[in-house]
This record gives sequence, C-alpha cells and structure tokens, in this order.
Amino acid sequence: MGNTFGTLLRISTFGESHGGGVGVIVDGCPPRLKINEHLIQAELDRRRPGQSNITTPRKEADQVEILSGLLNGVTLGTPIAMIVRNKDQRPGDYKEMQVAFRPSHADATYQGKYGIQAGSGGGRASARETIGRVAGGAIAKQLLAKVNNTEIIAWVSQIHTIRANLDPSKVTLEAVESNIVRCPDKLAANEMIEHIRKIGNQGDSCGGIIECIVHHPPIGLGMPVFDKLEADLAKALMSLPATKGFEIGSGFSSILLKGSEHNDPFLESNQGSLSTATNNSGGIQGGISNGEKIHLRIAFKPTATIRKAQKTINSLGSPTILAAKGRHDPCVLPRAVPMVDSMVALVLADHVLRQQGQCKLWKD
Repeated sequence: MGNTFGTLLRISTFGESHGGGVGVIVDGCPPRLKINEHLIQAELDRRRPGQSNITTPRKEADQVEILSGLLNGVTLGTPIAMIVRNKDQRPGDYKEMQVAFRPSHADATYQGKYGIQAGSGGGRASARETIGRVAGGAIAKQLLAKVNNTEIIAWVSQIHTIRANLDPSKVTLEAVESNIVRCPDKLAANEMIEHIRKIGNQGDSCGGIIECIVHHPPIGLGMPVFDKLEADLAKALMSLPATKGFEIGSGFSSILLKGSEHNDPFLESNQGSLSTATNNSGGIQGGISNGEKIHLRIAFKPTATIRKAQKTINSLGSPTILAAKGRHDPCVLPRAVPMVDSMVALVLADHVLRQQGQCKLWKD
C-alpha cells in the first residue's frame, strides 16, 4: 500500500527508523547486468547520518547486505533484496513525541489515518526509509550507464536565502562532493555551512533547493498520456520526505516569457538524433525525452522536528508544548542529494525498459 514504485523496474522499501532495519526489494532488473557492489555502498555513504557536523549526529555505518538476486556480482533477473541493519536506535528520545504531535510532521496524520503509528523516530515517515531508494537507485544508475552512458548529478543550489552562482551544465560530481553541504560553488558553500550551523545552534532548521542534471539521457523516454516522463519524475521526487516543490526546465519562470522566447528551436542533426538551440523544456517535450540534458529543481522545506519549543496538541487533542529531543538534521539538503539523483535514476531506468518493450521489440 504505497510502498512500491515503478512499472517494469520496481522497488519496494520496508522498515522503520528505529526498528531492526530498513531495506529494499528491486524487482525487474534485467539479468546479466554486472553490478559493482562498492558503488551501492558508496551511494549509501553519501546518504548516511553522522557524516558531518551539519547533519544529524546519529551514528550509523549503513552497511548494506545483499541477500538475493546476484551471482558473483551479476544480476540473475530475480528480485534483488538489500537490507541495512539499524545499530544506533534511541527510542527513549521520542517518549514526549508519543503523546505530543510534532507540528508539520507525520505524527498526527499517521494517527488519523491508521489509528496507530510507530512508537519512535517517525517510522516510515523518517528519512531513514530512503536507504532503500538510494540502494535501488545505485543499481538503476549502473543500468543507465551501460545502456546510454547516462550520468545523473544533483547538488545543493540554495539554502534558505543563500544561492549558488554557477553553470548547471558544468557541475561535476567531484565539485559536489568537495564540501559537506554538497554545493559546487565554494563561496556559497561556506556561507551555507555557517548558516546551517547557526540555525542548528538556535534549535531551528532551514530548507532549500536541490538541482539535478541528467547528461546523455536516451531519446524517447516517457509514455503519453498519464505516464509522461516529467509526471513520473515529479511523483518520484515529491514522494521524498520534506519536498514541497518541483520544477523542470524553465519551470515557473516560463510565465515571464512569450512563446517566441520560450520555444526551443531544433538544430540540424543526424537522423535519429535531436538537438535544440536552447533548453527551456528541460530535456522533455510532450512528456518524452528529446535527448537534451534533463534539468530539475526540487524544493525542500525546513526540517519539521526542531528543539525550539512549539505549541501543539497531544493524542487526546489537548494543548501542550513540545521541544523535541533526539538527533535530527538542521537542514536535510546535504543528505538529500543522493536521494534525489537515486529517484531520478529509478524513473529513467524504468522508462528505458518500457521503451525497449514497446518500441524495440523488432528492428526495421
């Protein structure tokens, strides 16, 4: 019920934040795909807590165990099961939150929907659930690299009021990983880090924007009418915790342009390929990828769980005051970067298989 994503390449995530562990089952991955298991762990290392002094201090190695689906590092075509055991649970930190709903968190809505909820840490609403997405995304990235040499790069472009100044098409993974906030603009990154620390010391939190570029996406991905590529990307990215906005290409700024200014003129190119002079479409036209770079932006709200005292109600509906304890990110964005590029990879890999099945069953 809402824990599975994808059509031909499907992931099902499981586990709670302070339970025994979290993980994923990847179904539909083609057989005979060579998988570098170290790359899966490397992606999880980018997401894990405790990696810097601007993230949650929870200490988890997030060591992945691959339980099925591979033989000597090669996919069998059967379900790939992966699990990460929780090692540093502290359910006691959440005793107050068991009787007081955290403002803007999922406590109240989970209780209203199910009549029961995990006793600590947000359960399935915790960002710890995304471990399964990142592990599955690491497999999708390796599939995409083999099919079309596709590369996906995401980075932090804004924290609160601080914006990076850079050319998105020139961002490299090395530049993204060069600092703890994952912003390739060094000057802006230093300001962002200091700002996150300051707000965290005040017991508060902040949000921002993550941008993502897809280099060398295959042409023809996307299924009209309801499974347009940008529609599936929007669903994937808006399913991540704390997301509040999605843009592709010119996004909301397109309203400031006339059609003659916004249209992307086609350039002369070889048969079977497309090229445009501009990329206001963000690499997708009519819901189908045109081969140009896919450019996305995703807005993340401030972390809901903060140490500042807030007015709220308890499970009986009575007013109370909550100053949350526990270990939480003052800003989710540095750790959300691999979550974003993983979800993009899963969508693209799924559509690659769908395109193969529908349009390449036979050759002319």
